Amino acid sequence: MALSFEPIWFDSLGAKSSCVLVRTSDVSILIDPGIAIMQPSFPASEEEKIEWLIEGEKAIKRASERADVVVITHYHYDHYFPNDLDVYKDKLLLVKDPNEYINDSQRERAEYFYSNLYRYFGDLKLEDIWRKSESKEYPNPLEELPIAFSKDFGDYNTRRKQLLEKGLKWFKNRVNKWNQNPRIPEMSFENLKVIFADGETFQFGDTKIRFTRPLFHGIEFSRVGWVISVVIECKEEKFIHSSDLNGPIIEDYADWITKENPDILVLDGPMTYMLGYLLNKINLRRTIENAVKIVKEIDAEVIIYDHHLPRERHFREHTKEVWEAAERLDKNLLTAAEFLGMRPKVLGV
Repeated sequence: MALSFEPIWFDSLGAKSSCVLVRTSDVSILIDPGIAIMQPSFPASEEEKIEWLIEGEKAIKRASERADVVVITHYHYDHYFPNDLDVYKDKLLLVKDPNEYINDSQRERAEYFYSNLYRYFGDLKLEDIWRKSESKEYPNPLEELPIAFSKDFGDYNTRRKQLLEKGLKWFKNRVNKWNQNPRIPEMSFENLKVIFADGETFQFGDTKIRFTRPLFHGIEFSRVGWVISVVIECKEEKFIHSSDLNGPIIEDYADWITKENPDILVLDGPMTYMLGYLLNKINLRRTIENAVKIVKEIDAEVIIYDHHLPRERHFREHTKEVWEAAERLDKNLLTAAEFLGMRPKVLGV
């Protein structure tokens, strides 16, 4: 194979993460080197959760030693290390742009991260290298989601319209902030280079790394922000790490994945452990329909269906149609733990 991948740590192993190492003959890419402890409702003791967190941290740090490129798809702590900066030494960082398509909390985290990073590798203070704010116009994101926007939700249509209108106001307020904030710059030092990767393509010999435009982290106008998905191609083999699309919930994202038709797909699932709180039944239904569509239409050798999903014992029951479709079509859909020959922690405790 021209392209290989190795799951480094995922939720099914007992701590929140979706870290993968992808290797080709040209380059090694570590995607989302971050980890976080499981939520209080996770059915394990605090001692076990801490043990799995520490084990995962060690595994990710070992994997970083084999990587040339580090990808950060967004600034949630289970996707990057904010303080363990040696992970990034001698790397090319291809990262989510911290200046736009970002919510307030992730912007704060990004400022902290780049302040530490640039001080550590370049002895520079972020406030001394800010770029001036830029005034830009941003299109309505719904214009890029024609399938989702035209979908009929029946009795939920009125409520959905209200939520989208409210979301658009929130988006416009974010735009005002992006246009007012000083801009964090890309930087290059002796032992580190940082490039904002949104919508960009990078070539390493026969290997191409492509990034999507910013995509919603879950539903339309998700208040937790945006992510960038990663496509890696080498000699007609294709890998996709979709990052946190939550299922995906949005139909246009599922359509994009099916058109890409990857050989290997890393797909996060819906937050079924938050069902009734951050996830309602209508959006859960969307994630199931979208995941079934993906399973049916792509020719992947393997689909890792993990992250967010195996945080509660009944995740298979909540998404049973997806697993049944995979079994019926003889598709290799499994959690990262199962890929590695283990049982998901949430089912074994």
